[in-house]
Amino acid sequence: MFDSVSFVAMNSALDGLSMRQRVIADNVANLQTPGYQAKRVSFEAQLADAVRQGTGAARASVARSLEPTREDGNNVNLDTETLLNIETNLRYQLATQAIDGTFSKLRTAMRTS
Repeated sequence: MFDSVSFVAMNSALDGLSMRQRVIADNVANLQTPGYQAKRVSFEAQLADAVRQGTGAARASVARSLEPTREDGNNVNLDTETLLNIETNLRYQLATQAIDGTFSKLRTAMRTS
């Protein structure tokens, strides 16, 4: 059960989303830092490929944002970061609820046997 493709994929998704939350926090913390370049986390395409290949294991990667920079060389946009944070938090909640559902079924099965 814990090595099923769906369980491994959900854990990979949680890892990627958690990394994205940390990167967003770093970006916001450096909103006024001259020369700071925002970072972006990607893992969804790798995760989809891993699921198609039957493994579900994917690693998130961090790259520099290609968004335009301000005069001070910084390209962090607070509106963009806020929206990404909301979206990431909603996805994280959905993934944790899916995993919790799996554990709930397991607990129920253990109690009835």
